[in-house]
Amino acid sequence: MGEPIVRPAADADMPGVRAVAGHFGLLGLWPERPDFVDAERAFGEVLVGEVDGAIVGFGGTLRRGAVTHLGDLFVLPDHQSSRVGRTILSRLLPSGTPKVTFASDDNRALALYVRNGMRPRCPLFYLKRRPLGDRPVRRDSGQAAPGEADVHAAAAMDAHVSGGDRTSTLTWYAGLPGVTLHLSGSGYAFVRTAGDKVVIGPAGGATPQDCADIVLESANAHPGAGLVHVAVPGTHPLLALLLDAGWRIGDMDTLLTSEDFMRIDCYVPHPDLG
Repeated sequence: MGEPIVRPAADADMPGVRAVAGHFGLLGLWPERPDFVDAERAFGEVLVGEVDGAIVGFGGTLRRGAVTHLGDLFVLPDHQSSRVGRTILSRLLPSGTPKVTFASDDNRALALYVRNGMRPRCPLFYLKRRPLGDRPVRRDSGQAAPGEADVHAAAAMDAHVSGGDRTSTLTWYAGLPGVTLHLSGSGYAFVRTAGDKVVIGPAGGATPQDCADIVLESANAHPGAGLVHVAVPGTHPLLALLLDAGWRIGDMDTLLTSEDFMRIDCYVPHPDLG
């Protein structure tokens, strides 16, 4: 087996990147392109780990202002002790700048992120809700995409609670098929419908209650969706409200940041875009 090579992803690498992503079940909420890997290449950085001409791992980031969100770091099982992941991470995360990631329960990954300057802040719960009764699925794909002024208003609120501006990323996301935006004077929530699945996030509000209200409004607008997905920080008051309403925990990560720059009680991230 040859020595691993870590380098920026090229167009020809993307099938290999998506094969790794598919191995770890990362594409279930992205049935069509463009997907979150396209966003990482456009608004952040994607590095690949290559061994003997084959892509064995990749890492991807997204930027929001000075903050670097590590969205992905995945290495195929046969290569997880080859330092591919550690090398990718060392090149993706700049030193001396704010960083955030959602880490799985792999103790090796948690240790790696802590050694790179991040600290656990709270669990991040991935909640799911099944249809409310026998009402038909509501599909938003026929609605107009959010207007530029509304996206900019949402991006301004998002920058305040998420730790940095990402107007370009949110404008890209708002232009995808099936994406709508719930917006009030004190809260925002992006919602994407993909088939019979609905994903809420990013979302936030001026107060924890404002954030909870806009997320609940977004979820209630899709009573018949096959599954509604939302990622909720464990310290957010929304968590208890959703669990009391019958939502179920599908999975859990650990939210880690290098600094206390996020308003975790006023923010609901996107599962893949942060």
